[in-house]
Amino acid sequence: MEASIQEITKKIKDESAFLADVYKEVEKVIVGQRKVIDKILMTIFSNGHVLLEGVPGLAKTKIIKTLSQIINCSFKRIQFTPDLLPADLLGTTIYNPKTMEFTEKKGPIFNNIILGDEINRAPAKVQSALLEAMQERQVTIGEKTYLLPSPFMVLATQNPIEQEGTYPLPEAQVDRFLMKITVDYPSLKEEKTIMDSQQIFDNTTVEKVIDADSIKRVQQVIDDIYVDEKAKDYILQVVRATRHPEEYNLDIKNLIAYGASPRASINLYKAAKAHAFMAEKGFVTPEDIKSVVMDVLRHRVAVSYQAEAEGFTSEDIIQKILDQLVVP
Repeated sequence: MEASIQEITKKIKDESAFLADVYKEVEKVIVGQRKVIDKILMTIFSNGHVLLEGVPGLAKTKIIKTLSQIINCSFKRIQFTPDLLPADLLGTTIYNPKTMEFTEKKGPIFNNIILGDEINRAPAKVQSALLEAMQERQVTIGEKTYLLPSPFMVLATQNPIEQEGTYPLPEAQVDRFLMKITVDYPSLKEEKTIMDSQQIFDNTTVEKVIDADSIKRVQQVIDDIYVDEKAKDYILQVVRATRHPEEYNLDIKNLIAYGASPRASINLYKAAKAHAFMAEKGFVTPEDIKSVVMDVLRHRVAVSYQAEAEGFTSEDIIQKILDQLVVP
């Protein structure tokens, strides 16, 4: 196994060489936010979808647009609004009176990278239209089902503070996002750089440095990263503790409305391997798991009314679980 891990590590170093070019291009227009960028890349390399949450003005959309510009794949930005219809997203059938036949007109969902801007402004019907696309990488228009291009990823943003004109995302859709990343304010030094260089950033273009084939190769390498049985058990224990905390001597059952689904275990497993790839390791450690667990679980653990009344968040509950469980 040791020789195999060494081979995987060497392969990772070869396949991750392009990351230096990625960061170089991103830093032309984005100041700071390195952790956010890393986690978006991890999600892409895990063949998943990501939800960015933060107050307006933190460059959530700009980060996603910049990353899409350095990836040589088809890209479409969809501005979600209350009057958006499912057909505006997926496409529709159009009747031709001359041929007396229906033809399909494909919507913007048929692209590799979808930027869903302010996704929580769309009504439930539109949000539900994404479910099949995000999980099964296919959509149904009329009576026909069409496969989406590969790779396919939804990179969405939402505003956590403005409630007027917004619709909470259904639990089924939220669960399809591999990660929910919170975007925070820049540091004082970073904000000064942004302020001084805004005109330069606005007029800067970035180069395409990776393509769909590169992403697919990385995904294959990540699949080969070694995960020890103890690390797998740790992932399962963390997720199970959100459902049955009493089994781990945690007195937080009354704070949890419902725990994470098996999809959480799968996604935590994938994200931990992607984190190991970013660190150029051929194996997963507990630190890799702990580094991504908050982003994978924060939107999958629902707090109870009592927890809300006492000021507890899902992050607080996850942290209590991490503090209690024995790290292998």
